[in-house]
Amino acid sequence: MDFHPTEEQTAAAGLAARIFRDLATHERLAAAGTGSDAELWKALTAAGLTAAVEDVGLLGLVLLLEEQGRTTAQVPYAATCAYGILPVAAHGSAEQRTRLLPALGSGEAIATGAFPARGRITASPDGRLTGTAPLVPWLRDATHVLVPDADRALWLVRTDAPGVGTPEVETTAPWSAGRLTLSQAEAEPLGDGRAYEAVLATARTAFAGLQAGVCAGSLARAVEYTSTREQFGRPLSTNQGVMLRAADAYMDTEAIRVTAYEAAWRIDEGLPAREHALTAAWWASEAGKRVVHAGQHLHGGTGADLDHPVHRHFLWGRQLDAYLGCGSELLAELGALLSDHAAPEGEDA
Repeated sequence: MDFHPTEEQTAAAGLAARIFRDLATHERLAAAGTGSDAELWKALTAAGLTAAVEDVGLLGLVLLLEEQGRTTAQVPYAATCAYGILPVAAHGSAEQRTRLLPALGSGEAIATGAFPARGRITASPDGRLTGTAPLVPWLRDATHVLVPDADRALWLVRTDAPGVGTPEVETTAPWSAGRLTLSQAEAEPLGDGRAYEAVLATARTAFAGLQAGVCAGSLARAVEYTSTREQFGRPLSTNQGVMLRAADAYMDTEAIRVTAYEAAWRIDEGLPAREHALTAAWWASEAGKRVVHAGQHLHGGTGADLDHPVHRHFLWGRQLDAYLGCGSELLAELGALLSDHAAPEGEDA
């Protein structure tokens, strides 16, 4: 395996870092609240960083999402790429690719997904969906939602279609998230029966990359704070307990990053990657939770201030810990998958 980014991936990540750093400031994020930053989204799409995902692949997207996570930038980037551009490019028909990819790449269309499948949505024989999805990120901004039904077939639903309910309940997730309600809603199929697992693995890997950036940003803030804040005449960073806590957070962040890179590389290469995506998602959940807690704790009383930038990293880290499956759920799924692989042929696991 080779995790070295290509020249194109490096250039895209560098451009994204500059845009996020310049526009995703604390003042703008505070003004956005749980909503999206329309100006930042326009800057990203105008720079070609959404359309570029088709070319840089999932590993390139993970690199780009790391940069978003460092600043907790309020744009539907991960959702549009993981549930729109990459699934349509990989599983859509020629007509769907021609119709949807230009709009998604330009930012005219915004995609999200009702993942993972919880068996709450059913499809009628004529392709109409009924049911609810309790947590859909960026639902307030989305023009299209990728919905798996109870049989794990994938459907694209327009949010302005008849039978699609507006978010009845908004969550505390900082991504314009809400509950999707469908009542005989019109939908178009996407891909075959294998598409669901492929899209879920892609989404888990992408959001793990986002978590790596969130953790890196939290740790950077903690390092800056403890290096300048003095106690008993010396910086807090010279305290052994602080150093050990920061070192553990650094190792956890690197574990999230490298497992996300491996899963993304395997998916880009067309190799089996379901267990690798689960591993990346588990690290993002379990280790991510530890890192953002450490980042807040190392700020002392300042970390309890809800208006402090580090709290945003804490909130994002905890939401990403739960999204697409919490650690124990992911570990159970991974264990069952490995058990199935290890079972002798013809025997039940």
